[in-house]
Amino acid sequence: MCSIPSPSQPQTASRNGAPPPPPPVMSNKIKSAPPPPPPGMSLRNGSQPLTPPMAKGAVPPPPPGLGGAKNLRLVKSTSKLKRSSQMGNLYRLLKGKVEGSSVDVKVSGRKGRVGAASGGKQGMADALAEMTKRSAYFQQIEEDVKNHAESIKEVKNAISSFQTSDMEELLKFYKYVESHLEKLTDETQVLARFEDFPTKKLEALRMAAALYSKLDSITYTLQNWQIGSPVRQLLDKAESYFNKIKGEIDALERTKDEEAKKFQGHKINFDFGILVRVKELMVDLSSSCMELALKEKRDAISREKSEVKCERRNNRPEKILWRSFQFAFRVYSFAGGHDDRADRLTRELADEIETDPLQ
Repeated sequence: MCSIPSPSQPQTASRNGAPPPPPPVMSNKIKSAPPPPPPGMSLRNGSQPLTPPMAKGAVPPPPPGLGGAKNLRLVKSTSKLKRSSQMGNLYRLLKGKVEGSSVDVKVSGRKGRVGAASGGKQGMADALAEMTKRSAYFQQIEEDVKNHAESIKEVKNAISSFQTSDMEELLKFYKYVESHLEKLTDETQVLARFEDFPTKKLEALRMAAALYSKLDSITYTLQNWQIGSPVRQLLDKAESYFNKIKGEIDALERTKDEEAKKFQGHKINFDFGILVRVKELMVDLSSSCMELALKEKRDAISREKSEVKCERRNNRPEKILWRSFQFAFRVYSFAGGHDDRADRLTRELADEIETDPLQ
């Protein structure tokens, strides 16, 4: 065997500066393996370096630059959210019931069509029961069904047979129904437990009662309007209220035929004659404004001799007369006419405006 020169022995260069001769050739029995290339570099012939095999069950090293196992721990995060064991099946069951889906789903470990699965409805009921059996809200609904069953059946029969053209009777019956139903925790949920409950007629009854109550409130307000000086403030309030109700009454005039037909379908003959009453009372209010304006004008004329003319011009009574006339004309257009009193007052008011010496 040839000896290998010790790495500690210095190698001397030749006298002409040429590199030292190569080391003596080693025998074929012992060969020196070249050092592995750095990570990411190829061998001279372009082939990739071989990765040494890993032991069975060993974890591979992290890629360069990721910081090793320390960064792997940062990927995991704690959360209070958990997967539900029944939400997926519950969704598919509900989807099949509502949309009629025919998607195959697994029920109790077997495949079957949702629409045809014998246990589909029962599975949904069981899932819903599991979600709500401890709810105090649903427990209260069950108690309402049990405790108010007799009164609900009584109301059901009363609504089904109710019919009227008397609006006072309508309001009275409406109060009777509400006095029973207002005791329920959730009216919709409770009434759904009673077969063939007339919910649509109940809705029509409420709409009719609410509409008539609103119109009746308008008539009460107009009928009890306080008339008093100064007429300027009276006009301010009257015009403001008129502007408020005019749009609502006009809209109801356009839809009253359709509303009447809908109410009649539930044996409720709504009395839309109350709209005429509203218009009549509005004309009365405008007439009262004209009367007060004329009275204040005459009182002002009686004081003319004691007042300076230029001071009177700052607050001319005829401006109020014209404003009263304008309001009366708007009410006339809204109501579609005037009564005898309003007709007389508008003529009188027009004469005063035309003959006023300060015009």
